[in-house]
Amino acid sequence: MKFEVSTKGHGDIIDLTVEVSAAVQRSGVTEGLTTVFVAGSTAAVTAMENEEGLKRDLKRILEKIAPEGADYEHHRRWGDRNGNAHILSALIGPSLTVPVAAGRPRLGAWQQVVLIDFDEGPRTREIDVTVVGTK
Repeated sequence: MKFEVSTKGHGDIIDLTVEVSAAVQRSGVTEGLTTVFVAGSTAAVTAMENEEGLKRDLKRILEKIAPEGADYEHHRRWGDRNGNAHILSALIGPSLTVPVAAGRPRLGAWQQVVLIDFDEGPRTREIDVTVVGTK
């Protein structure tokens, strides 16, 4: 299954849990795995508690790792200003695999599947959800 989400960039965090759960349910798989993948080199997919304080904490820590305003070789080569977005995307990664049990993604009580868009402005992101297993 594929779907699109609109983002604001600059570390925007979008909860994908409802869409991922719906894809698992539509697949009919009861036991297996689901992989969530974002096409693009300036966004990432991970699992976390989608809570406002934690989202601010994560953004603050990631800004220390790869500051948005820093000078990157990537900027000189391509003339854009999203070198940090590429680095953060590479560190977190473009995909997440979650077990499927009893026909649902097996997430913890406070765990959601999220997209983080690090690019320098709004984007439309294409998300792929693949579900494999037994029906």
